[in-house]
Amino acid sequence: MKEGQKLRLKKFYFHPITIYFMLIIFTVLISALLSSLEMQATYRVINTKTYELEPTLVAVENMLSFDGIKFMISNAAKNFLSFGPLGSLIISLIGITIAEATGLIEAFSKRYLKKIPKQTLTFIVIFVATVSSLINDVGYAILIPLVALIYFINGRNPILGIITAFCGVSFGYGVSLFVGSTEVALINNTKMAAMLIDDTTHISLTSNLFFIIVASVVLSIVGTIIIEKIISPKIGKYKKEEEFATTEQYRVISLQEEEQKQIEQVKREKKGLRNSLIVGIIVIFIFIYSLIPNLPWSGMLLDMEENTYLNQLFGENSYFQDGFTYLVSIFFIMTGLAYGIASKSIKNDKDLIEKATSGFENIGSTIIIIFIASQFIAILKRTNIGMIVTSWLADLLNYMNLSGIALIVVSLILIALSNLLYTGSANKWLIFAPVVVPLFMQSNISPQFAQIIMRAGDSMTNGITPVLASSVIYISYLNIYNLNKEKPYTLRRAFNLVMPYFLIISITWILLIIGWYIIGLPIGPKVFPTL
Repeated sequence: MKEGQKLRLKKFYFHPITIYFMLIIFTVLISALLSSLEMQATYRVINTKTYELEPTLVAVENMLSFDGIKFMISNAAKNFLSFGPLGSLIISLIGITIAEATGLIEAFSKRYLKKIPKQTLTFIVIFVATVSSLINDVGYAILIPLVALIYFINGRNPILGIITAFCGVSFGYGVSLFVGSTEVALINNTKMAAMLIDDTTHISLTSNLFFIIVASVVLSIVGTIIIEKIISPKIGKYKKEEEFATTEQYRVISLQEEEQKQIEQVKREKKGLRNSLIVGIIVIFIFIYSLIPNLPWSGMLLDMEENTYLNQLFGENSYFQDGFTYLVSIFFIMTGLAYGIASKSIKNDKDLIEKATSGFENIGSTIIIIFIASQFIAILKRTNIGMIVTSWLADLLNYMNLSGIALIVVSLILIALSNLLYTGSANKWLIFAPVVVPLFMQSNISPQFAQIIMRAGDSMTNGITPVLASSVIYISYLNIYNLNKEKPYTLRRAFNLVMPYFLIISITWILLIIGWYIIGLPIGPKVFPTL
């Protein structure tokens, strides 16, 4: 060995499946330790009948105990089958793979999307991903595989497409162009917490409307700059695997014959796209008609037992919200079939099924990742560690005696930190609302503005925590399109990719909120940051 030459050990990369399994072991062991130390917390919830605060004690559950082991064994199948990303991903892939098999996605991408400048397409992807949170987490299951495919077809790195879609959904979660599922999840707790100070407080459904519209545009613009200027150069181009040379039988085709084939192909594509457009419009019309109440055969997708239209549309038992991924899949199936039949790209049902099923060849590892990840998330939730940490952070805020901008920023950071272990807007706001809302009102800040802090804090760290269930789809698709199987996308590597996005978007959130508060712009119709 030459003088000065250093011995370099080959780096070893754990597969995400292995890492999630290690996280399970760590969670089980840490739960036993913390349980023996009697780790617990008390948080206050509002009684829905008396509107008074009631203390709730929560302690760490030992997963190495008899009941803990019994839970892990008896609930393994339930944890897997009830894991949201599993069903959503498979349902969306059925529609996407059929649309791909018929050639619809390729024809549409090359004819229309390829002409769009890269920066514009990036903005469109991020903006659509951001506003997709109007309907919970559907953006992950639909946009990640779809955008990866579109980028691949158009010769751009699909890894970049996966990152773009994931960042758009995660770091813009809770903002949109209209009120949606987030209002349903937050507004009741906001109102009850506000009534602790003023029992005449009214929180309207549109109380955050102006802010979320502006935020969705601002975050999309900033996100586009981050992707194009920082992340894209690091990702680089997608280098396809070199295929082994094969011996083929060549035949001479005249130039005229080749041109004639191309003309016929273009005609078939145009006819296919035209027919798919007609079918798509019809399908969308039927969907929209199903969302209109009190018309003949309408309202099929609404929960008519609810009193308000927003709850009918986005409530806990909403048929529209629960079935949205399936509706999108139906859209792709119908438009794909219309294209395939008109363009003659599919011969018969057997040809279609054979082509479509090939799209599922690479998701075997995804199913295993989802199984292991579902166990980890279920076990962590069972331990109550995330809930206890969230309760501690809420209590910390209560004892800090802050006001004004300091109160806003610290509340935002604490909510963001709690999201690393305890995801879900409704879960955290149940604990934070009785603390944050009264503190804000006592500091002359409106409860509606406190709700915005919840939105921002929840979205800031969504994309950097393995506890987020839908991050499994992101990590899985990175590895599906990864050409270097010796160097898989581990959890650390996957989250490092989005770290620049997280840092800059977090600063953007803080500046946007502080600027809005200082200027005093309305956050909704007749609703302002201050009382």
